[in-house]
Amino acid sequence: MWTAILLSAAAMTGIVALRYLASSGAFAWLTHRRLPEYHAKLGGQIRKEIGWSLASAAIYGIPAGIVAWGWQERGWTRIYTQWDALPLWYLPLAPLIYLFLHDTWFYWTHRLMHRPAWFRAMHAVHHASRPPTAWAAMSFHPWEAITGAIVIPLLVFIVPIHVAMLGLVLLVMTLMGVTNHMGWEMFPRKLVHSALGGWLITASHHQRHHEEYRCNYGLYFRFWDRLCGTDKGLSKAL
Repeated sequence: MWTAILLSAAAMTGIVALRYLASSGAFAWLTHRRLPEYHAKLGGQIRKEIGWSLASAAIYGIPAGIVAWGWQERGWTRIYTQWDALPLWYLPLAPLIYLFLHDTWFYWTHRLMHRPAWFRAMHAVHHASRPPTAWAAMSFHPWEAITGAIVIPLLVFIVPIHVAMLGLVLLVMTLMGVTNHMGWEMFPRKLVHSALGGWLITASHHQRHHEEYRCNYGLYFRFWDRLCGTDKGLSKAL
């Protein structure tokens, strides 16, 4: 049993690492095509971002691997595979619930990590990326990585979700984490400045967090920033 669990954790670590390298690498390449000079003097920073991110991949992969083994071998979790196991209207609702709960956790832990002592101990590694790049998506101190790694593995024990919808959640997590750090806005200006865009976090919003630190703490949505008065709008640099 323990060998199988270790193999599952190792496999998931490899998957997370490859997902990071592929997604961050792709958007770093796009950044180079769009802004050829953006990475010109950031070679040392990028190497550190990749190093921290690969360490984070293990921290994310280990609990994910344990949960994956438990789901397949012991029936743990509330992940289901039959499309009609729950009402069809619930299929698109589950990812929204996951993203909102993840966003809520992220907002409050992220805001806590901007208190001076917590910042020095946990969050300074991430903000050492000046300016952030696509490679910084998982560039976390291990303590910060742990706060992010536990969310989805815990939610699958509580909130039912179809395995395909869980894959969608992971895809959104990956894309948002990378694109919010790459230093330019990939979404159309009309969307970013629309009524809908006013509630979503894109690179323009998160870039301002990296510029001013004590604002714009959310991950996917601007709900908590707006409610708590920490939303300072979009970066003027993008």
